[in-house]
Amino acid sequence: MASEYTCNMCRQILLPKAHGRVLFRRIAQPSSRRSNFSTSSSSTAAPQNPLFRIHNGPTQLRSLQSSFGISRAGTTHNPAALLKPLSRSVQTAIAVPEPSDETRPLRKANNLFHSFTNSPSPIVRKRAEFIKNNAFCPHPSHQQTRISSSPAEERSDAEEGKKLPPAHAHFECPDCGVPMYCSEEHWMDDYEAHLHVCETVRQINEDDHDLVSGRFFPEFAYPGPQDDNFIVNMTNWDTYLYTREFDAINNERSMRQVTRLLTYPATIASVLHELSPYNLRSDGRLTVEGLKSLSALRYTLHPPKQGEGKDIKGLRLKAPPVRIFILGARAESSLPRQVWLQLSHMFPNALINLIFIGPESMANRDEEFPLPERTPGNPFGGITEDRLGPQMKITTYVDYFHTMHNAQYFAPYDPYFDCFMLFHPGLGHPASSHEWEETLPKLLETKVPIICTGYTQSDMERDINWVHDKCAGEFDVLLHPGENRFRSLRWDLNDLDPLDVSAGNWGVWGFRGKRYEATQKNGSDTIAV
Repeated sequence: MASEYTCNMCRQILLPKAHGRVLFRRIAQPSSRRSNFSTSSSSTAAPQNPLFRIHNGPTQLRSLQSSFGISRAGTTHNPAALLKPLSRSVQTAIAVPEPSDETRPLRKANNLFHSFTNSPSPIVRKRAEFIKNNAFCPHPSHQQTRISSSPAEERSDAEEGKKLPPAHAHFECPDCGVPMYCSEEHWMDDYEAHLHVCETVRQINEDDHDLVSGRFFPEFAYPGPQDDNFIVNMTNWDTYLYTREFDAINNERSMRQVTRLLTYPATIASVLHELSPYNLRSDGRLTVEGLKSLSALRYTLHPPKQGEGKDIKGLRLKAPPVRIFILGARAESSLPRQVWLQLSHMFPNALINLIFIGPESMANRDEEFPLPERTPGNPFGGITEDRLGPQMKITTYVDYFHTMHNAQYFAPYDPYFDCFMLFHPGLGHPASSHEWEETLPKLLETKVPIICTGYTQSDMERDINWVHDKCAGEFDVLLHPGENRFRSLRWDLNDLDPLDVSAGNWGVWGFRGKRYEATQKNGSDTIAV
């Protein structure tokens, strides 16, 4: 029957009938009894429709039986009886249990705020238990348990001898959902001081639940190599993501998530790139000595084009790789390699060798890369990843830099090819400053640029003051301290102290071992020592 002469009611019946033929065929074949059926295949109500009997009488049923290979003795002429066992199979196959509160993902943006203790995610609930067991109540009536990071936090409402002993933070603020105080009374009494961080902590809460929501993250799709005719604009995050052809990010939360990872390669590139936003004219943060050191590195990272091609005639000599030593590496060493490859895409004509050094550089990665034995060919047990592309290699050493420096393992150093990067190292922090006392003089001996970042302004100033105290007059400032244009837009929470809110790579500054200008006695040539 032609389709243009078929009524709408009959046309609706033809589709279930075609599906029914497929279901009959699967029943006739024993090998497909365990096949999963889709919900569209459950058409048991079709034979009960009177229109089904009009177009599918006994003659049509006999033709269906002959085409399916079903004999008269083994079948019945009632189509409903023939489809009855099928309906039970279909119902069993498509039965899916409803998601419970434990497994239901938080897919909606308006359903991301939950208290840490009552969170649907077991990961967040475990974190709440850690905070309750390690963080202390910040109420001024308790004895001080941490060193104040700023003068504004120093509150002396009572004498030290009359203060209460420290108490763990078990009460969750209903506005931010994070355990902050030991009781509701202390939370209400100190509510005015808590308002300074409450809104930021609530944002951290929603961002953490967004990471475990189970949604698809299109912002983590990183672009590959770019055409040489396209220029990367390093003014800020927006211009960088646009000129690097990232997918459009129209959500502030997605912007915070993507910058949390990209802040590490983008911070390095923002200082070393020839189009760096830090220069002598715009903000004056780059010093004259900094221009000298960075110009040498930029000369290597941006080599002139020499007509190189893919064939043998187009082969050209290349400069050695630029070594970027990342000291005190922790979380940055375990970043997805696609994140670090963005650094190679921003310098497409240069070879880059990232070297992670530090006792924590392989933390939580033992199953991925077991530490090799130290042999004469590999005395410090380095792990090399050289299949990341033709222009990048990553090497990791679980050791201190001053130990390897004393062994002359990386010597000689060249200001045209070497650079040190310290991501919030804690140079002046009381818990980690002793680990840098022996390393800092070795870094200044190399006369190589040293770039440092800090979690907050107070953290960065503490590191600067410590360097001044330890090596006053022995270093030159290359980049004046200030806010990093490519800092992480996402705030982080210190589980040991929920009031300590910081951002990854918030500030950046740079220094280098002092170089002295010397003039030869019998000539006018000037050399740097």
